[in-house]
Amino acid sequence: MHHGLPRQAPGSDASTRRLLSLCGPLPERPRVLDLGCGPGRSALLLAAEAGAGGAEVTAVDLHAPFLEELRAAAAARGLGDRVRTALADMGSLTGEDFEDGCFDLVWAEGSAYILGFDAALARWKRLLAPGGTLVLTECQWTVPEPSAGARAFWDPHYALRTTAGNLAAAQAAGYRVLGVHHLPDADWAEYYGPLSERVRTLSGAESPAMAAALAATREELDVRARHGHEYGYTGYVLRPVTAGDGGAWPARPETASDAAAVREVNLAAFGTPLEADLVDALRTDGSWLPGLSYVAEAPDGSVAAHALLTRCEVDGVPALALAPVAADPAVQRSGAGSSVVRALLAAARERGESLVLVLGHPEYYPRFGFVPASHFGIRAPFEVPDGAMMALVLDDSVPVPAGTIGYPAPFGV
Repeated sequence: MHHGLPRQAPGSDASTRRLLSLCGPLPERPRVLDLGCGPGRSALLLAAEAGAGGAEVTAVDLHAPFLEELRAAAAARGLGDRVRTALADMGSLTGEDFEDGCFDLVWAEGSAYILGFDAALARWKRLLAPGGTLVLTECQWTVPEPSAGARAFWDPHYALRTTAGNLAAAQAAGYRVLGVHHLPDADWAEYYGPLSERVRTLSGAESPAMAAALAATREELDVRARHGHEYGYTGYVLRPVTAGDGGAWPARPETASDAAAVREVNLAAFGTPLEADLVDALRTDGSWLPGLSYVAEAPDGSVAAHALLTRCEVDGVPALALAPVAADPAVQRSGAGSSVVRALLAAARERGESLVLVLGHPEYYPRFGFVPASHFGIRAPFEVPDGAMMALVLDDSVPVPAGTIGYPAPFGV
């Protein structure tokens, strides 16, 4: 039923290019692994456009006819020397062609669900070369409370999460998030349009297997027509955390027994009691959010770093303020601070928060995705260099408010 169709999942060349742009600089001729490639629409684009002059693509699928289609299309486009196909199980890649660190870019549009998002993150990480990037798209809920009808279809097939849930899972699996792209409805039309036409030409009389496949596809199309506003595909651009990014420093929510150690870390990090006193004051303020004060642990279990998010506002719209962030001077520049910040931001995403603001060093916080707050029309209530007041959008489906930041009273501004 799917033979000859341009796509096997929602997507478009525009979305592939957008995800590629979020990867940042690539080697001149990157080594790309396209997993679950289908007939190879993405593989062909990557072979032609990734890097300075196109990529060397290894395209993997378990369906030989798809690989035949891809080889023919690559030859027709003059890309036959750049695209190599492999009939293999993307969940169990072995042999010298799939050794650890073989690829600069691992790509999986519409195929990670076969393994499951978490399993894909775990199994494919080893394939990435140092500085390599994983790009995958995942179907997920786009509303906080999906309807019973949507759940009746999806829950028995595949457990969907939200953007926040998937971002938290990626960070828990040891990745930092380079970018997120929500596929537009037009990408579903590129997939379902040709598929719907194909379904209309088939009767199901060809075989019992075809009859069952047609029934399942018709149900899928009907659910999309009725509940498509409740779910969609999102692309994630991820890079494994390196030693300098804090992978050696496990982070967790603080407990009551950590309060004294958190104060000591802030005292040591800043050399004055101002930040330590601020944390203590925020603990008793209405802006305090239980579960959003995190610590990173040293190998001996002691508190090595601390980061805090509390409630603030932008012209009355709720947001989060990241402050303070502190690391014991003995472990600064080791990644402890990065570890605790990444874990804290992941926790905020999981809670459904949409915007974080920070006043800090413009060469440090962009690694977490922060950009100048002025890009969104957000300003501090005091004079500050433009690059030092930064914002991070955790959920780009929520409108970003513009205006002046209102800090909790303990900040004294």
